[in-house]
Amino acid sequence: MLLKLIFVILTIMFLSLQAKLWFGDGSLAHKSELKKLLTKQNEENERLKEKNEGLIKKISSLKDSSNSIEEIAREDLGMVRQNEVFYLVTDDKGEENDGDL
Repeated sequence: MLLKLIFVILTIMFLSLQAKLWFGDGSLAHKSELKKLLTKQNEENERLKEKNEGLIKKISSLKDSSNSIEEIAREDLGMVRQNEVFYLVTDDKGEENDGDL
């Protein structure tokens, strides 16, 4: 009788540990999900690190050279030096004539 009781208790303990292993917070499925999240976060961190490095290079270029500032002003703001002529070229095709002239 005592041996059966010990066997039942050990079986219940074993099954409860197995349940935690397969379905609990520290389960194998939870571990796999955390690994996927970690991989995704590491990829995002790498992307942001590269973006930060590019921004740092751009900042140091702006600090070191007035040519960089002028280039940005020309591209973004349309800056024109004195005695320069500004031409705006567009790709608009407009209305086509059928040759009525």
